[in-house]
Parts: sequence; structure tokens; C-alpha cells
Amino acid sequence: MRSLIVGASGGIGGAFYRALAQEGDIVGLSRSDGLDLTDETSVERCVGALEGQFDMIVVATGSLGTPEKSIKAFDAQAFAAQIAVNAAGPLLVLKHSSRLLPRDRRSVFAVLSARVGSISDNRLGGWYSYRAAKAALNQLLHTASIEIARSHRQAVLVALHPGTVDTSFTAGFGHDKVPPDAAAERLLAVLSLLSPSQSGGFFDYSGKAVPW
Repeated sequence: MRSLIVGASGGIGGAFYRALAQEGDIVGLSRSDGLDLTDETSVERCVGALEGQFDMIVVATGSLGTPEKSIKAFDAQAFAAQIAVNAAGPLLVLKHSSRLLPRDRRSVFAVLSARVGSISDNRLGGWYSYRAAKAALNQLLHTASIEIARSHRQAVLVALHPGTVDTSFTAGFGHDKVPPDAAAERLLAVLSLLSPSQSGGFFDYSGKAVPW
């Protein structure tokens, strides 16, 4: 199996890279390669340089920013930045990497989302920008899955909720954190069981569908 990890220098991205390196050929992209998900020219250059086919592409990137505790803390520029990194960025990766997905066999394109992006599961409020950016990511991924299925019938495009992973990303937030390697292993287990009929879905680390 050949895999591509976008965000391979991050905590969970690195864990994905280590796990998949044991299963076959692996390619990693990160900021150290000049990749900037907020700049399409950068995405096109880095992803466009890749050749061949990839059975699995994982976008393990994201930015938490400064979560707002109330609407008084909402800032339009900070919100736009969250959308650029957490929603538009992964879709740009798909835009320039869909050509790398095989058409004659099963393939996976997975993005890291978050349960807080669920609109129906929002009971605490707050975190306006991050919640909205992840909700937008889920919508973009679901929409893209419909289009990709027309040319890649065996493709599985999914958004994943990894739980709270113990990385610098979650420093100061959450509890009962899971080590990155354990998080990556359980997400890979989920991905191994998903079928094309589940493409466009949003799943947690146990394989359960997360409500929109």
C-alpha cells in the first residue's frame, strides 16, 4: 500500500506516518517541505510534484487558534484564518491530489475533523470559529465525495474525529488524552473497515457515525 500524509511533522500526522511506514511506501508533506495550506500555489507545487498513485491520503493538519468563550471574543479575521486552515486547506489538497487516487481499486482520502464541528451535538456553545471551520470542512468533504464517486467508484472520502490527542495542539484543553500513536492506530482501524457506501461520512475513533 502506498500512502501520503499531509501534516507529517505534526503529532498525529507523525503517528500516521510511523504506522503506515510499516505497511508500505509512505510519503510525507509538511511545512518543512514548503507546504502552506492557506496558499494554493504552495499546495499545487508540493502536491503537484507527486507522481504515481496513492491508496491512502490523510490530511492531518489543523489549527485551534484561540477558542472564543463568548460572542464578544469573536473576531472576523481570526474566523477567516480558521476557515482557511481547517476547511479550505484540506479541500485544496483534495483538489490537487484526486488525480493520484486509483480508479480501479479502493482508495481512502481522510481528513481530521472534530466532534465540536457537529451542529446537532453542540450543547456547550463557544468556540465559534473552530466549530464553524470544522462544520465547513465536513460539508466540503461530503460534497466532494459525491463528485469523486462519479470517477472513483471505490473511493472512500471521510472526516474523522480522533478524540483528544495528547499533542501541542491540545495543550491546555481537554482531558483523558490519547497518545498520538494510539490515536493513529485506532483511526487506521476504522478506515480499514469503511466501504465506498460510507464515503462522505463523519466518523469517530470507534467507527461510530458522528451527527452533522
